[in-house]
Amino acid sequence: MENEIINFENKNFKKSEFISLFESIYEHSNWVIKNVIEGGSSNPNTMIELKSAMKKIVDKSSDSLKIKLLRSHPELGIKKNQLSNLTASSQEEQKSAGLDQCSEEEYKEIKQLNKIYKKKFKFPFIIAVKGLNRSDVIDSMSIRVKNNYEEEFLTAINEVHKIAKIRLESLKI
Repeated sequence: MENEIINFENKNFKKSEFISLFESIYEHSNWVIKNVIEGGSSNPNTMIELKSAMKKIVDKSSDSLKIKLLRSHPELGIKKNQLSNLTASSQEEQKSAGLDQCSEEEYKEIKQLNKIYKKKFKFPFIIAVKGLNRSDVIDSMSIRVKNNYEEEFLTAINEVHKIAKIRLESLKI
C-alpha cells in the first residue's frame, strides 16, 4: 500500500518517501529496504532496528543476490573526470580516502589490482574507505587479492555492511 505511513525515529513517512530515503544505503540495491518494509513483520522504528533489519535481509539473501549486490559497487580509484558515474555516496567516500587524488603511479597500481581482483572473484574490490587513505586501500587490495573465494566473498559482504552502517549513521533525518 503506497499511502501507508511509516513512523520512524518519531517522524512519519509515506512508504515511498521511506524507500527513497534509504534506497542507496546498499549501493544500487533498493530491494534491501523494500524487503525490510514489505517483509510482513513490523517496520523498524529506530536507526538501530533498521540497521539490523537491513543487515538480516542481506545476510539471508541467496548467494546470487549477494553477488548482484557486490557487483553493484563501483571500482575504487576512478579518475576525477569519471567520478560523475558514481552515486553521490560513492563519490564522497572515495574522495574521503583521497582516491580522486591518486598519482598516475597509484592510479595504475589500483587499476591493475582491480583487474586482477575482478578476474579472480568476478566482483569489484570493496572496502569501507572511511578513515583510510590511498596507501591503506592499495595495501588492502594487495593483501585481499590473495584470499580464496570463500573468505573474500565473506569479507566483501562484511565491507558492504560497514559501508551501509556508515551511510546510515551519516544520514540526517
